[in-house]
Amino acid sequence: MIKDIFISLTFVALTVLIYALSVKMNKKFKIAALNPIMLSAILIILFLSIFKIPYSSYNMGGKVIASGLGPIVVVLAIPLYNNRDELMKHFIPIICGVTASVLTSFGTVMAISKLFNIDTTIVLSLLSKSITTPMAVESTKLLGGNEAVTIAAVVITGLIGSAIAPVVMRIGKIKNNIAKGIGIGSASHAMGTAKAVEMNEEVGAASGLAIGVTGLLTIIVIIIFA
Repeated sequence: MIKDIFISLTFVALTVLIYALSVKMNKKFKIAALNPIMLSAILIILFLSIFKIPYSSYNMGGKVIASGLGPIVVVLAIPLYNNRDELMKHFIPIICGVTASVLTSFGTVMAISKLFNIDTTIVLSLLSKSITTPMAVESTKLLGGNEAVTIAAVVITGLIGSAIAPVVMRIGKIKNNIAKGIGIGSASHAMGTAKAVEMNEEVGAASGLAIGVTGLLTIIVIIIFA
């Protein structure tokens, strides 16, 4: 028991230190590819590989971190509340934007799957890639997909989305904070929202709202067609 607690705390501390290092590197070099979350994942994988540490051991600490995700997501309600008036002014554009994002996500998965003749189980597992992990896993269960593939897809989507979001906003010359937040949150869920919060509170609030609405619409569509 004591040994398990020690191992868990050790890997929690390791993860926090690696993330802190990744944040410093990102701030120093200011390169989009050095996204702290993506860089942390790569460094942790290298560390585990070099020292031959089984993932099951590392995940003892990972579960501790994961257990805190629920309460942390609730914190997103603060910027939502602070910016509620501005968000309500754009209610219809927000719903339309999120709906377009959900349809685009589904359409892209279906098109690529047909193009490369991907197995149906994998296709069903990828449909929930743009929503938060708990909702994605449940939707995959409804569809009869592979949960492991879904989790991997959600993580990769979030990593890529959070890494390229600033670049996309710059190239697309997107200036409106609500538009930025809706685009980021509906495409790359909580990981993207972490990047949105860094931009400013209004972008983070819109992104947080998009997470919930995108998840809800995705589940509704899946229930209808499941």
